[in-house]
Amino acid sequence: MIEVAEAIEIVRQQTLRLASESVAIDQVLGRVLAEDVVADSDLPPFDRSQMDGYAVRAEDVKGAPVSLRIAGESAAGRGWHNQLEEGQAVRIMTGAPVPAGADSVQQVELTHELKDGTVVEFLESVELGKSIVKRGAEIKAGEVVLNAGTPINAPMMAVLAAFGYASVEVFRRPRVAVLATGTELVSVDQTPGQDQIRDSNNYSLSAYATLAGATVERMPLTGDETSLLKRQIAAAAERCDVIVTSGGVSMGVYDVTKAALKELDAEIFFERVALRPGKPTVFARLPNGTLVFGLPGNPVSVAVTFNLFARTALLTMQGATDPTLKRETAAVARSVKGTTDRDSYLPAQLTTNDDAELIAFPLKWGGSSDFVSFALTTALLIVPANVKSIEAGSLVTVLRLP
Repeated sequence: MIEVAEAIEIVRQQTLRLASESVAIDQVLGRVLAEDVVADSDLPPFDRSQMDGYAVRAEDVKGAPVSLRIAGESAAGRGWHNQLEEGQAVRIMTGAPVPAGADSVQQVELTHELKDGTVVEFLESVELGKSIVKRGAEIKAGEVVLNAGTPINAPMMAVLAAFGYASVEVFRRPRVAVLATGTELVSVDQTPGQDQIRDSNNYSLSAYATLAGATVERMPLTGDETSLLKRQIAAAAERCDVIVTSGGVSMGVYDVTKAALKELDAEIFFERVALRPGKPTVFARLPNGTLVFGLPGNPVSVAVTFNLFARTALLTMQGATDPTLKRETAAVARSVKGTTDRDSYLPAQLTTNDDAELIAFPLKWGGSSDFVSFALTTALLIVPANVKSIEAGSLVTVLRLP
């Protein structure tokens, strides 16, 4: 049995990065950059006004109230490209270029334009440089804006567009097959008979894999038959980068996953982790390079082990610089119990108090099969091995779930 941190490190070491591909900008949300995004121009590309008002020389209005002649108008997309002279002002709009010779912008609320539109009265003086963003203040041409290995989120789309990235080099999406074992399972559209339950793991696994950037194929249920599971794994390996199974990894008579992997000559890197829930977790590689994660059958164990291990592999394949769950510190809202030989990863909800401090509320749950309670989980609260309990108010480490 190996430690969680060691298992995660093994996953990272044994996972190869996928090739990159060029994808149109409107298809890259959630993908991982395979190239640095470089500014092709200064931003802003000119001295820009931060508000509606008048561009002036601060020297000309220091004795306000004072009146200046309006020499022209600068609007966004339609600048006034002349030299501002002494005693002049230029009507200017938010986002418009500041004309040459002007060194400040006075907001329109502190001015009074005469009716004929040729003279403006400044009611107050203006600070030198007021309300002007200088050219290149945000970024300069040639500077790296986003680094390779960064997952693309919604605000980053504006960056790509602003610097002309009509297509973007991103890492290929991993292809993932998910399949559940167990003769007790029936499909979601069936009514369970005696001693049966509906398959839920394939749907949670598909969702988690999709959130991790993968394309997902749900395989037919396999029961507890080694030969059928072996055929399913072999078939999936022909078209997938990763296979995730659930169930069949413990020590019982009907736990067939490891037997199927051995018959397929898979290299098994680990098969038990010092983790609660999720101790019987298998990580292996088939001869063709396809990675296999054999996860426990209980739904909560599936969620925990997928996000600790399989998610790490999927993001590593996509070149993510930080493929693991975000680690934070929170105050625990009530006491929690641990266990002697394993780290406990317990379901919790995160919130903040009035002082903006992160608070973890442990959820009451009935064990690794209690997927109903787990549905409210937003983070995993870590209780280290050999820690019997953690009292309310203590600081704990939490992993934020996607």
